[in-house]
Amino acid sequence: MADKRTPQDRANPNTDMLRAEIDAGRTRDKVAVSDPAAAPLGTDDEAAGMSPRPAEVAAAMHYETSTPTEEPDRSFLQRTWPWILAVLVVIAIFAVLLAI
Repeated sequence: MADKRTPQDRANPNTDMLRAEIDAGRTRDKVAVSDPAAAPLGTDDEAAGMSPRPAEVAAAMHYETSTPTEEPDRSFLQRTWPWILAVLVVIAIFAVLLAI
């Protein structure tokens, strides 16, 4: 999909632009639909008098919209549950055979 932002927009991103990227589904964590927000992205920072600088928003936008280079690490349980299940099945089979 072509990037419709102007070069000036890309050089000076703001939180509204980041939220638009997220709502458009370009961050890979949601479908492309607008989410109503009680407090839009960046509101807390602005209320505290610490509006995010364009460089911070650009870094967040780059991180959110970049393609991951490697598969995220899965948890121990996600990697080992088939083995745990196999051991439990073998134990159950032995228990049934010993009970006969």
